[in-house]
Amino acid sequence: MGVTLARAAQWTAAGSGTGTLEITPLNESLLNQIIKFAEDFSTKHPQEAAYVFREPLEWKTQLDSSAFGEGYEINEATVQSEAKHKDGQPLLVLSASTLRVRSFDQLSRLLRIAMEKKLKEAQACLEANRDPIVKILGPEYGTIEGEDTSILHLFDKVKKESDLEAELKMKIILLLHQLDLQLLNSSLKQISQDVRLNPAAVNNEVNLLRNFSGQGEDTVLESLEYTSDYIFSNGCRAPPWRQVHGEICYLVIKPHDTDPLYITCSTAGVFLNGGQLKGKDIDYERKSDLYKDIITFLRERSPRFVENMAKQGYHFSKEPAHKKNYQHVEDAEISDQSQSFYDFTENRRRGKVCGRGKSSSAGSPDERSKLCMKWESSGLSASQSRDKAPKKNFEEEGKHSTVPVTTKKKASGQSKMVKIKKASKCKASSSLEDLGESSSDTDEDEQPVRRQEGNTDLSAEYWGIQKLAKYVKGGDPTATVIALCSMRDFNLSQETCQLAIRDTGCLEVLINLLDTEEIKCQAGSLKILKEISQNILIRHAIADLGGLEIMVKILDSVDTNLKCLAAETIANVARFKRARKTVRQHGGIKKLVELLDCVSVGTSYQGKDIETARCGALALWSCSKSTKNKKAIRTAGGIPLLARWLKCPHANILIPVVGTLQECASEPSYRLAIRTEGMIENLVKNLSSEHEELQMHCASAIFKCAEDEETRDLVREHEGLQPLSDLLDNSENKQLLAAVTGAIWKCAISRENVLKFQEYKTVETLVTLLTDQPEEVLINVIGALGECCQEQENRGAIRRCGGIAPLVKLLTATNQALLVNVNKAVGGCAMEPENMLIIDSLDGVRLLWSLLKNPNPDVQASAAWALCPCVENAKNSGEMVRSFVGGLELIVNLLKSKDKEVLTSVCAAIANIAKDEENLAVMTDHGVVPLLSRLANTNNNKLRRHLAEAIANCCMWGNNRVAFGESKAVAPLARYLKSKDPLVHRATALALYQLSEDPNNCVIMHENGVVKLLLAMVGSTDDTLQEAAAGCIANIRRLALATEKAKYG
Repeated sequence: MGVTLARAAQWTAAGSGTGTLEITPLNESLLNQIIKFAEDFSTKHPQEAAYVFREPLEWKTQLDSSAFGEGYEINEATVQSEAKHKDGQPLLVLSASTLRVRSFDQLSRLLRIAMEKKLKEAQACLEANRDPIVKILGPEYGTIEGEDTSILHLFDKVKKESDLEAELKMKIILLLHQLDLQLLNSSLKQISQDVRLNPAAVNNEVNLLRNFSGQGEDTVLESLEYTSDYIFSNGCRAPPWRQVHGEICYLVIKPHDTDPLYITCSTAGVFLNGGQLKGKDIDYERKSDLYKDIITFLRERSPRFVENMAKQGYHFSKEPAHKKNYQHVEDAEISDQSQSFYDFTENRRRGKVCGRGKSSSAGSPDERSKLCMKWESSGLSASQSRDKAPKKNFEEEGKHSTVPVTTKKKASGQSKMVKIKKASKCKASSSLEDLGESSSDTDEDEQPVRRQEGNTDLSAEYWGIQKLAKYVKGGDPTATVIALCSMRDFNLSQETCQLAIRDTGCLEVLINLLDTEEIKCQAGSLKILKEISQNILIRHAIADLGGLEIMVKILDSVDTNLKCLAAETIANVARFKRARKTVRQHGGIKKLVELLDCVSVGTSYQGKDIETARCGALALWSCSKSTKNKKAIRTAGGIPLLARWLKCPHANILIPVVGTLQECASEPSYRLAIRTEGMIENLVKNLSSEHEELQMHCASAIFKCAEDEETRDLVREHEGLQPLSDLLDNSENKQLLAAVTGAIWKCAISRENVLKFQEYKTVETLVTLLTDQPEEVLINVIGALGECCQEQENRGAIRRCGGIAPLVKLLTATNQALLVNVNKAVGGCAMEPENMLIIDSLDGVRLLWSLLKNPNPDVQASAAWALCPCVENAKNSGEMVRSFVGGLELIVNLLKSKDKEVLTSVCAAIANIAKDEENLAVMTDHGVVPLLSRLANTNNNKLRRHLAEAIANCCMWGNNRVAFGESKAVAPLARYLKSKDPLVHRATALALYQLSEDPNNCVIMHENGVVKLLLAMVGSTDDTLQEAAAGCIANIRRLALATEKAKYG
């Protein structure tokens, strides 16, 4: 532990001082692991837990005496443990906010007592005890640099003497050493993925964005300013007392399409802060997720920023593209907008270097510079612009402009020369989306700066491919085929080989070979292109060189093998938007669908037909990520063919077929087709497959299709719920787990399915997945629990399995979709009084209330809905609500929201809160009556119902009945009685009954014809509605009689 704190933990200090632990993801991860170790120590190692430390661990605590209970002697603000050392000293002492702990057993108990404050306590303890081993075992065991022999000495002592204390020390030091190794390993993994910001990097990014900011329509931002002009000697602008938390500076950013954003740049990343307070103070509290840089932050917050990035002439990024390992991102998707900016200064540097090779000899220096910048900014290689150079340069380099591939015609025996397409014919895309994965494809000779390692570092494969290149370019058909076969002997999955083919200009030749009539040359070329197109750079280069158009033509070939190779290569290349669009525009979708239409489908499955259909399905899978392509697949008759192949037993065809279906299932028309074509049965059947990838895609398809009630019923009828439940046991495969939990979530929307899940003990399994899971899994797990806990038995099961505490803990998450589901699940659990006691003890209601301040309307609405059962089932709910400072004002102000669901949920919450007279009085002071009245003119039945309930309960204080009449809420309420929803009738009758206590309101009701409508409801089978209707009519009648009596005596 001492080694980790000294070497891996991230400490800060402004000026002099011992420093504090930075609030970073790495430190948080280390603290959580140390907490888990300490918490479990007393149960896993009871004998060692009783060992008394040489000196107590001492620190300033946030806990007070009220937190301690059984096992402790409490005297006002002082606390002592009942457990004592043999010298009579207590093992835990709390005095004047100073805490002293002398054993692991007390440390474990303390962390359990601290609950949500345990992270702060652990941080304070470690900050005060930088090398805790010294306090635990003694100074001779302290962390030292170099070789540590303390364990060896202790081991010798244990061997010589049978000393119980020495044995315990030996075990403890080994356990702590094991923890150290675990912490160092986990921190190493995290640090290897972490790119920390520094003042210089932030300043460069700010200056770069300022160059493209201003008042114009095409600028990326309106303005970007620092909050402070003062720069400290270390480059930071944050005050020293914030620098200790790793903060660098604060910015005010004004995008074109959102309110000003106040952000903090820290060493851990960029995040939204609370903005400018009165005066010049800043609310430093973090209000958003952590982003790696300013550009990534803005891309999430401002669609206009992303859109206008595409209109700029340069592409910015945090690191040069040639340094990236593209093997690890081969499946990356490029969206309509740019994914990242290429660094502006890097482009300028490349522009200067670019003119150094032989190919730069054409034209004047200025022209060369312009040409270089043009090719660099468009992501195309300098080698592709060589056609503009004088012919002698090609002769010098041995790179001719034609390939003498001779094709013999049967009739005439004539031969023809196939021209290599000039790179100038390949149009560079102007959109930033197309440049997102491209980089400069210059040769080594032209830009030696790009390959700093020199020729000696290039592998033998690179030089081998370079030697073969001249035979591919200049040989006859036989020589070309032999060269292609030799090239395939290399490991083309290696990036070195892929880039060698690109750098030597072979890529253009391979694409042009596709346009010959030599089938062997075409096949050889396609086999190589299929392999190397796994590389993201190669994919874009193939699209730029017009390769996709030729491959789409090959899909018409009579040679089945050629069609399969072309389809597989299209599947690799069509992983970004422009490529998918090209395939569609050249009629490729229809041709790919035709590959699925084999004669043997539905009868017997032949190997050749399966392979053809597999290749076609792979290409359709890649293309189906585009909405227009989904429509094209449907128009081309792809759905029935996919349905027929779904019945095939072979996994190699099923995976791309189901992959295509699950991709398309986001469209309602496809979901309907999947249901009507009987595909649900086959999807359910394949959930029991041995192939995890196939299981994942089937579960994902069910996840998307189960939005529809009929599909949910079909999954149950075909006995698909049990396989889904069984797949929860495979918690190692996170992608499969995310798909399965998603399918369970959507299926659980139907009550009949929830009852089935009860039989399979699914809820209990889901509860075990509430910890140590990625967010995409947690969202689905909690969504499923939220649906399941609408049943009383499941609410009890969640409590018995210990699921409430992790649910409440997740209320502090930042992911919006996760928060929505957590709110619903906690609200569902709160319907049970026993659960509500636990939620309240864990401060869950306060956390829910704080989520009403979240800017996301979905989170606000779900939090308000969750508060309804909490207020209804909590003991002393009125007092609990009043204990939240500013809580009632907050919820009343949400009635100004423009979101219908927020308004509905807040009305429901107010209806519950208003049952307490004191709370109602406070809400009245905050203007609840006019705000509710303003909502009365609505046609939304759900809002009408809860609004009427809120009005009914708010009438119970002071002159609120009169105020509602003066605010013109009565007449609209009278119209609610014409609704067809009986729940609206009931709530409205209750509201009208309360309002009818005021004579003026009775007059308004009578004028709006409520009596006739209420008379019909007096005969209702709903007792509450019956009584409210009768009571309202009675009040109106009494007023009429009193008026007549006054008038006629």
